[in-house]
Amino acid sequence: MKFVVVTYGTEGDTRPLSALCRALMDVGHEVHLLADGATLGSAAALGVPATALAGDIRETLRPSKESTPTDTARALAAIANANTETWLRQIVSVAKGCDAIILSALAAFVGLSAAEYLDVQAIGAGFIPITPTAEFPPPLVPPGFVPHWLNRPSYKWVNSLVWGLLRKTTNAARARVCGLPPRKKVWSDHPMLYGVSPSLLPRPGDYPDNIYVCGQWVPPAPDWSPPPDLVEFLAAGEPPLYLGFGSMAGLVQPGLLEELIGAVAGRRVLFYPGWSDVRSSDLPPGFCVVRDTPHDWLFPRTSAVIHHGGAGTTHSAARAGVPSVVVPLAGDQFFWADRLARLGVAPAPVKVRKLRAASLARSIAQAEKADVRARSAALGAQMAGEQGLAHAISAIGTLMMTRTQTSRGNS
Repeated sequence: MKFVVVTYGTEGDTRPLSALCRALMDVGHEVHLLADGATLGSAAALGVPATALAGDIRETLRPSKESTPTDTARALAAIANANTETWLRQIVSVAKGCDAIILSALAAFVGLSAAEYLDVQAIGAGFIPITPTAEFPPPLVPPGFVPHWLNRPSYKWVNSLVWGLLRKTTNAARARVCGLPPRKKVWSDHPMLYGVSPSLLPRPGDYPDNIYVCGQWVPPAPDWSPPPDLVEFLAAGEPPLYLGFGSMAGLVQPGLLEELIGAVAGRRVLFYPGWSDVRSSDLPPGFCVVRDTPHDWLFPRTSAVIHHGGAGTTHSAARAGVPSVVVPLAGDQFFWADRLARLGVAPAPVKVRKLRAASLARSIAQAEKADVRARSAALGAQMAGEQGLAHAISAIGTLMMTRTQTSRGNS
């Protein structure tokens, strides 16, 4: 079969989908990935055919000193609205003759429209559970904001809000590119695959049958060797802290960087600059700068992981069996920070606006307590037994078989 996989977001969106593409290829399917060009390194490393979608997510998320989570949300909506028609044309062009479109993140609505136009199976994929449930509130809502009895209804509000931000340009593109009628409501009945660990977030009992909580989508071990300076640093002392915030460049602005350095004073630190502009010369002795390094190799060699709470880093730290210290900034990061704290593998989230060296140092000390380490190790061992990609491939096979049988029954 031929699958087209489309997403638009950060590395955290593209990397696991690249792993899914590779897994589909390994069982004999033809696959093509469309995503932001700056995030396609993982696809290239795995040999996944890919095309860059219009836009520049990295420049869009480049912060100013006054950036807020609301500003980030507006920026993401703006880049989607600016490129909706171009994305839809690109997807339709690549997807002609395919059997299914797997869609995710900011490109989900155009992916659904392309699948409708081409009359092929649409399969959602995500790393944030957006399917309505009574068991927990929407991840894009701050923890504790929604009363328990409003959990399920609040999903309709959040999903409608997102649809409201993108509806006008989506419907305009549907008409111009595909000749499709406008949609009044957000899509809600297509199957969803979640690259989410059931150990971190058990599958809600009220999910419908076409929703799959598969487990983390971990790519196959790359043909990769650590650079000599990293090997030497790790061998030179006790396991270091890891400090990195991925694409959240705002967390390493000058003032915050000083507080972060102060919090880990005297400790050995692996520092991942990510999408920030931090240079080695900005850092004190005892810091080792790492570039793109497989988390499943690196994190087990650390004492704790200080991160932003993105779904990918959250899963990788938990799977490595080490504690986390989370400084969430936007979106679902607060949800994952809260989840880790509830599981006892991280202290309470550190508020970025109140981040000070002394308070962050206290959080690090709490994360490294023996009981937190023990819970982290137990969670990591449990997650290590999950086969997220295998479950996803099985689910896709079931969905495609069901569609084929339905089509034959209607013919």
